[in-house]
Amino acid sequence: MPSSHHDSAHPETVHPATGPVRPEAPSLAPDPSGDVVEYVVRPENDSWRIEHAGGSYGPYSSRREATFFAIDAARKLAAAGKNTRVKAIDQAGHLLTTWQHPAPGR
Repeated sequence: MPSSHHDSAHPETVHPATGPVRPEAPSLAPDPSGDVVEYVVRPENDSWRIEHAGGSYGPYSSRREATFFAIDAARKLAAAGKNTRVKAIDQAGHLLTTWQHPAPGR
């Protein structure tokens, strides 16, 4: 599984279509296998990772930080008209939707 190392000493790169991208940020590429692009935030040892389209991104120092970057990537795809969802594993091990576009009921 691809992995990217979290290192705040590395500067951001600039993607021509989406602007600044941190090296450990998840891909903005849509998932070709379905109509909903999904990001999953999960714990790994003492850190957190984002899983997306077969890749694993991070580590992040907290669930909050990983969720922030997952939602940021999902919002960019949503702005391009994609259906997106961010899920996170809670303390009990349950997978819960934390953000999605379009919002439920729309």
